[in-house]
Amino acid sequence: MSAFQTPQKANYDVVIIGGAMMGSSTAWFLSTNPDFDGSCLVIEMDSSYVNSSTAHTNSCMRQQFSNELNVRISQFAADFVKNIREYMGGDTRVPELDIQNYGYMYLADNDGFANVLRENQQVQLAAGAETQLLSAQEIKARYPFYNVDDVVLGSINLKDEGYWDGGTVFDWWRRSAKDNGVEYVTNRAVAMNVEGGKVRSITLETGEVIECGQVVNASGPRGALTAKMAGIELPVEPRKRFTWIFSAEQPLDQDLPLTIDPSGVHFRQDGPKTYLAGGPPEPEDDVPVDPNDFTMDHGRWENHVWPIIATRIPQFEAIKIVTEWAGHYAYNTFDKNAVLGAHPEITNFVFLNGFSGHGLQQSPAMGRATAEWLVYGEYRSLDMAPFGFERITSGHTFEEKAII
Repeated sequence: MSAFQTPQKANYDVVIIGGAMMGSSTAWFLSTNPDFDGSCLVIEMDSSYVNSSTAHTNSCMRQQFSNELNVRISQFAADFVKNIREYMGGDTRVPELDIQNYGYMYLADNDGFANVLRENQQVQLAAGAETQLLSAQEIKARYPFYNVDDVVLGSINLKDEGYWDGGTVFDWWRRSAKDNGVEYVTNRAVAMNVEGGKVRSITLETGEVIECGQVVNASGPRGALTAKMAGIELPVEPRKRFTWIFSAEQPLDQDLPLTIDPSGVHFRQDGPKTYLAGGPPEPEDDVPVDPNDFTMDHGRWENHVWPIIATRIPQFEAIKIVTEWAGHYAYNTFDKNAVLGAHPEITNFVFLNGFSGHGLQQSPAMGRATAEWLVYGEYRSLDMAPFGFERITSGHTFEEKAII
């Protein structure tokens, strides 16, 4: 754990709790907004970020969602990544980035899910994506390594869909936000004083009491703990997800799309000769965990993941683990989608929570939207109102069928 630091001031216009991908995206967009001339403090408990969800991400993006808003959010992410230097004012220190467009390959093994893919494609095409539906025979012709005996239909999009360098984007958001005057401190928020429908101050672990105009909950898997300080119940909890990097005795002779097997296991190209696989625990073990629990389930690979991969791609019968890790989804148990915007009663408490595995690819649009809310009290680029907290209290879910 990094040594704790003391903020330079006792009062800030905006305090962001959590300085990883979401917090830094918001800080950067806020700091570059010409209509914001206030002060901003980012409180991050561990400035090494080694245990953050950002550090454990698989760093992919896709356009294949069933809700148009989620498609638009990823489209902005793709544009931002491909034009990051331009977004950052033409700073030649900022590297030129791109997306490795090997696409996501959804595989349906029944007519019900095949129909979902067909419906999703219509939404995606209408939003400008280039999703293609493929029969089993067409999949086999393009990607001969797949076993498609049980496949009814496949769906793939090769435009702005695949791997991207999230770590570099994060580094530049944080670096540039600091250059623009945002203050980052290593510390922990431990309490909030709420009076008259507003968070008036935040108490830090080191004892300082920081007054705030607005507070942003960008605490990732700890989002519910931060909300509880303001007396708010937020249905977001840490859920463990596992990742394995493996090499193959017989590597494929073409890129492996991020393949979503009907079992829920997914795997993709990672390096020239390595591959990445991911998946949840056993359903009965997919429960909230301690945010500090990164223990691997070693039997999960041997007994479940590897057999599924080897069945889908027989060429992967002989593979070897290179490295592995456990990370956490900030899992929204209500509907597995983001919670965004101000609380209806504690009106200066702003949510940036519950991304349920979509956070990295959604971070550009979500940071921009949160900055707009902080400055204008409204969304000006994409209307993010459907992600509002009110849907939780009213019981109206944000419907998204394409959840991984």
